[in-house]
Amino acid sequence: MSLHVVIGAGATGSATARLLADTGERVRLVTRSGSGPVHERIERVAADATDTARLTELTRGAATLFNCAMPPYDRWPTDFPPLAAALLATAERTGADYVMLGNTYGYGPVDGPVTEDLALAATSAKGRVRARIWHDARAAYEAGRVRVTEIRASDFLGARAYSPFTLMVGAHVLAGSPAFYPGDLDAPHSWTYTGDAARMLVAAASHEQSWGRAWHVPSSAEESVRELATHLAAAAGAPEPRLNRMTRAELEEIGRTDSIMAEFPEMLYLYDRPNILDASSTATTLNVTPTPIDVVLAEMAVPER
Repeated sequence: MSLHVVIGAGATGSATARLLADTGERVRLVTRSGSGPVHERIERVAADATDTARLTELTRGAATLFNCAMPPYDRWPTDFPPLAAALLATAERTGADYVMLGNTYGYGPVDGPVTEDLALAATSAKGRVRARIWHDARAAYEAGRVRVTEIRASDFLGARAYSPFTLMVGAHVLAGSPAFYPGDLDAPHSWTYTGDAARMLVAAASHEQSWGRAWHVPSSAEESVRELATHLAAAAGAPEPRLNRMTRAELEEIGRTDSIMAEFPEMLYLYDRPNILDASSTATTLNVTPTPIDVVLAEMAVPER
């Protein structure tokens, strides 16, 4: 029974902690508030993950450090670099293997399937932040200071998942109200289940071939927003979705009074064209396959208590 430290108790961090605990491992789950799932093998700790000294103390003796933390979306450029630097330094100081949860922002706009061997050519502020985090971690790996890998997801689905779809479409579909989405409603898109991202994190931590590179989470579906919304409505017994495309001007106007929505315009290239994540190497090497989309949508269709 090994000790693993998980930073962040969002949908994926909590799923990772539960998955490890359910297999008999000890988990120390670190958040600012000390929140997270209740489990006899999960120790919840309130701490600031940017405090390297405190985080090193909490990680000493752990086999793996999982970074599932994410600052507020509108504070990525200022808050993400010190957080990532503290976690990387902690992994180096303690000798813990370092497994990072990432996304596809660092690639920049891509025509065709997004493969794991693509260079990071970010064009957005948030994309450059993600690329820098990986470049710093990879440099530490190449210098022999840490074993690190990054698990990259597309837009999240699942209970408590946070993504443009869940925020702008899913909640409205379940409520039977009109939805407005700032992207192509009919472009095929890859969707990541938070539970699959958690299984990927755990699988990568235990596989000798995972280190020094990035892996893509297999997608539960490659469907357009319109198709996904229709399937979610059917799963929930909700009315036929009423979808509308939001223009960039409308999105920017909303952003004048909403700091989170103000961050979406620079990322519209992910949503105004096909966006397919190639995860073929994941199934063959890490032996992780996606959860069927019907299972994911059934989970999302159940009201949270």
